[in-house]
Amino acid sequence: MIFKQIADMINMGLVVLDEDLKVHFWNRWMALHSDIPADEIVGRSLFEFFPDLNEPNFLRNCRSVFTFGNFAFFSQKLHRYLFPLRPVYSDKTPFDYMQQSCTMGPIRCRDNRVQFLFLSVSDVTEVVKYEEQLVEMNSKDALTGIYNRRFFETSLQTEFKRSKRHGRALSLIMIDLDYFKRVNDLHGHQVGDDALRAFATRVQSRLRQSDLLARYGGEEFVCLLPETDGPAARDLAEELRRMTAETQWVCREVELQLTISVGVAQSRPEMDGFETLLKKADDALYEAKAGRNRVVCYD
Repeated sequence: MIFKQIADMINMGLVVLDEDLKVHFWNRWMALHSDIPADEIVGRSLFEFFPDLNEPNFLRNCRSVFTFGNFAFFSQKLHRYLFPLRPVYSDKTPFDYMQQSCTMGPIRCRDNRVQFLFLSVSDVTEVVKYEEQLVEMNSKDALTGIYNRRFFETSLQTEFKRSKRHGRALSLIMIDLDYFKRVNDLHGHQVGDDALRAFATRVQSRLRQSDLLARYGGEEFVCLLPETDGPAARDLAEELRRMTAETQWVCREVELQLTISVGVAQSRPEMDGFETLLKKADDALYEAKAGRNRVVCYD
C-alpha cells in the first residue's frame, strides 16, 4: 500500500511486468498520460495496448532482466520514446509524441529470484526541445532563417570527404547581390533586410531537399549541391540569375531591381581539401562581379 502511494505521487511513469510481460502495476502518471486506467490494463499483456513494443530489441532486454538481473536503458537520442504518449503541451512542442528517457530493471523476491521487471518513464520533451532550439540558434542565420557560415563550412567539409570517398560529384555556387549597398543607402537597412530575407526564401524554393543554402556574410550566399556536376550547377546558377533579374522585388512598398553575380565550381579528384573548392568558387565569383549579373564557372 505504501509502495502504491509513493509510486502514484512521483512525477514519472512506473510500470511493473511479470514474466509473461503482463502488466502487474500501472501508476497514476502512466494512466494520466496514456488515457488507459490501471484497472483496464493490469493483468493483461502490455502488447495488447502497445503492439510496437513487441519487437526483438525490447524482448531481448526483457529476457536479460529476468535471466541475469541486468538493467537496460532506452535513451531519447536513440529511441525517442518507448510509449507513444501525447506531449503535455501538445500545442507548444514540435514532437508528435512525448520524448522519453526510460530504464528497465529487475524486482527480486525474498529468495533473490527476479520475479518482476520495472519500467520507469521520464518525460524529457522540454529538455530535448530546448537542446534542439540551441542547435538551431547556432546553425541558423538570425536575419534570413537559412543556415549560417559556420554550419555551411562544417557541412562542406563533410560533403567534400564523402564526395572524395565515393567518387561522386559535388558542386558549389557562390552568389553576391550586385550593388546591394545602394539599396541600404537609398532605402534604409530595413528594406535591405527584407530584400535579403525575400531573396533567401526564393532561392530556397528552387533547391532540392538535399541541397544546402547558407548566408555566407553580408549579401553573399552559398549553395552546396551534393551529387551535382559542374554543368548541372551552372544551369541552376543561370536559373537563379534569371529569376533574380526578372523578379519585381517589393519590400516595404519599395520596388527594387536586383541582380546577382554567381561563381560555380565542381570538386575535382586533384583537390586536396574543401578549402580548394571554396576558393575556386570564390575566384569564379570574383570574375563574375567584374561584369555583374552573370555566371562564371571555374574551369
